[in-house]
Amino acid sequence: MGEVEQQNKNMTRWRLILGQDTRALDNVGLNEKESIMDAALAAIYDGEGQGGAGGKKAGLGSSSPNLAKWLTDVRTFFPEDVVSVIQSDAIERKGLTKLLFEPETLKNVKPDITMVGTLLALKGQIPEKSKDTARQLVRDVVDEIMKKMEQDMRRAVTGALNKKEHSPIANFASTDWKRTINRNLKNYDTKTKRLIPEKFYFFERSQRQKAWTVILDIDQSGSMADSIIYSSVMGSIFASMPALDTHVVAFDTEVSDLTELCRQDPVDMLFGVQMGGGTDINKSVAYCQTLIENPRKTMFILISDLYEGGVRKGLLRRLSEMYENGVKVITLLALTDRGKPSYDEVLGKEISKLGIACFACTPDRLPDLVASALKGDDLAQFSKRYRQM
Repeated sequence: MGEVEQQNKNMTRWRLILGQDTRALDNVGLNEKESIMDAALAAIYDGEGQGGAGGKKAGLGSSSPNLAKWLTDVRTFFPEDVVSVIQSDAIERKGLTKLLFEPETLKNVKPDITMVGTLLALKGQIPEKSKDTARQLVRDVVDEIMKKMEQDMRRAVTGALNKKEHSPIANFASTDWKRTINRNLKNYDTKTKRLIPEKFYFFERSQRQKAWTVILDIDQSGSMADSIIYSSVMGSIFASMPALDTHVVAFDTEVSDLTELCRQDPVDMLFGVQMGGGTDINKSVAYCQTLIENPRKTMFILISDLYEGGVRKGLLRRLSEMYENGVKVITLLALTDRGKPSYDEVLGKEISKLGIACFACTPDRLPDLVASALKGDDLAQFSKRYRQM
């Protein structure tokens, strides 16, 4: 690419970034594709909605056909990660949530976790004609997350639980190589420098009974939308594993046991969540304590930003009791890809002083965290290592 061509390309990029309000780039010409992109961006980011090709008004207006065309243009001409940002800004800046409830526009929305969070927060307002479309959008996102999480999570859990049990059933993937080598060292052939095993040993791949109880306690406040979505998928994966007795609890000022919904379908669970409202973590933890039968075989995961509206001292006492009784207690300030969350730092530090791991976690690190808990590793050390990575 020549120098002049590169300069023109850079000027066009700046023109799209700055919009028509900048006079310094008035002489920069746009082709048809660039004009459509300019109009789509102007509809959200240019003052009162002026901009686009020929200085025409680029606002989205109040009609669903306008929004449908705008959504189509955005998805056609921008990369996927940019589409998600533009859609989110359209909702925040232009108040387009009501138009999202029209089936003809909703079907053009790019399914992403932010859009699912918006739909779930406003699910009570979704008209009957749009419910199927909205539910399908939520399912698309849940299925995508499930594909990314399920295999690694199952591998982590089965690997952590099955290392002590052996099976006579031959299965290459479950071979216990360390024990097989140790038991067959006497058969080492010095001439060929090969080990010829007489017998192979295998890890047990099935669990005849529930080995662990896993309790997910999920904060339903609106700021936890991403975490709620990831948690519902995690709960569904756990519930499908025979070795785990899984409970899924959600709370605001009241407590809801969503275990059965999660076992059936994580989408059902999400539509059972009431996002927003106050927060009483202490009340929810008190309920979860009633689900614990064998503390030393129980993992309790509290997913909350810790803005407690209930009794803080009671919450700390209950978490301390769990921890001292042998429960693997984990506090996730967020379960999201979005970076450092906003949370009550004072309460977070008080929980950490109890010896309880307290940190935000990205979904890709969740399998390692769960495996560490099941194997009895020091989760506080895991938290420190995680922060350093």
